[in-house]
Amino acid sequence: MDVETAVAEAFREEWGQVVATLIRITGDWDLAEECAQEAFALALRTWPRDGVPDRPGAWLTTAARNRATDRLRRDAVGAAKLREAALVPDHPALGPAPGPGPDDSGVTDDRLRLIFTCCHPALATEAQVALALRTLAGLSTAEIARAFLVPEATMSQRLVRVKRKIRHARIPYRVPPAHLLPERTAAVLGVLYLTFNEGYSASTGPDLLRPDLAAEALRLARVLAQLMPDEPEALGLLALMLLQHARRATRVDADGVLVPLEEQDRRRWDTTAITEGTRVLEAALRRHRPGPYQIQAAIAACHAIAADASDTDWPQIAGLYGELRKHVPSAIVELNRAIAVGMADGPAAALALLDALPLEGYHLLPATRADFLRRQGRYAEAALWYEKARDLAGTEAERTYLTRRISEVVSVAGDAVRRVGAARPPEEHP
Repeated sequence: MDVETAVAEAFREEWGQVVATLIRITGDWDLAEECAQEAFALALRTWPRDGVPDRPGAWLTTAARNRATDRLRRDAVGAAKLREAALVPDHPALGPAPGPGPDDSGVTDDRLRLIFTCCHPALATEAQVALALRTLAGLSTAEIARAFLVPEATMSQRLVRVKRKIRHARIPYRVPPAHLLPERTAAVLGVLYLTFNEGYSASTGPDLLRPDLAAEALRLARVLAQLMPDEPEALGLLALMLLQHARRATRVDADGVLVPLEEQDRRRWDTTAITEGTRVLEAALRRHRPGPYQIQAAIAACHAIAADASDTDWPQIAGLYGELRKHVPSAIVELNRAIAVGMADGPAAALALLDALPLEGYHLLPATRADFLRRQGRYAEAALWYEKARDLAGTEAERTYLTRRISEVVSVAGDAVRRVGAARPPEEHP
């Protein structure tokens, strides 16, 4: 493995842990991000000479921590913070670095603590989720803006404001005691779900999948479900992640190009994850408090238990999306409901629903319209909508898939025109 690839892999796997550790130690979010970035830059300079370390995460954490030590030592305010935090390695006079240690919740996972800190009720919900995606997942401001369907400048301002509020309000870095967990549950679940989604279907970049990020979100969802065993939505989210992650090996082909659900080789789905996901979902539903994550998990289960795409219970899925929109009245939910209705009742039903959706700039809307036009045999129109979707798509995997679709429908449309021309009687000339 070359060094650039090793650093990129370390970034995907270790960014959240490095930043979370530095936030715990310094209490300064901007400093933590800046020193983490400097550590990765240092890796690019030194690993070609010294070799990739056996434990890249530990190397990066130490390097970032040392950068923080140097930065804090250069000013008087930082010196006071430094004495209080007892920062670390390569500075023997300061003593050993403090370990994570439990808080009132008993949770020692820095990344889960980071999520709960981001999700303090004093912060706006969208700001909570955006900050967690930035610090935990290392997503760029542009990637987060795409996830929220807002301009990059708007998202940048939100991130600045929420960090400032955490600093001024002195929001503690911890998992709150059990009696305070419910007030943060919705936001924490939202952070984990969006983090998983970015790993399951990346918003930008060359690859559709970021399996390391999806796996990290899944790991944290397990920890959360253990922390809140009587919260059905925590179980529902874990079930949803398991059922979707079970399809990861079939979502792209050997060239990294998107493979639609109906064309995936279901024999390669992870049956262990499907079995566990179904069991966790059943445990959640037994609590008789349905919520959006349980409903989405039920939708995922409908796909997971269908032996073949033709066996999918689309009417049930359409009904579940109808229930989901009561909890989450969003255009994205309506788009997915339109797909289910179209698969159950035919393309015309879907196209009628798509006309009313306000999703300008979201590539899956024209892609969906194109797909149902193709199913209707309206190939020339489908090609135009596939082109629009391709121009809006954020990943190379999706653009390549849409380009293939364009070629297919253009070819079929050309054949249809030629057949019509061959069948037409010759024109009579005076």
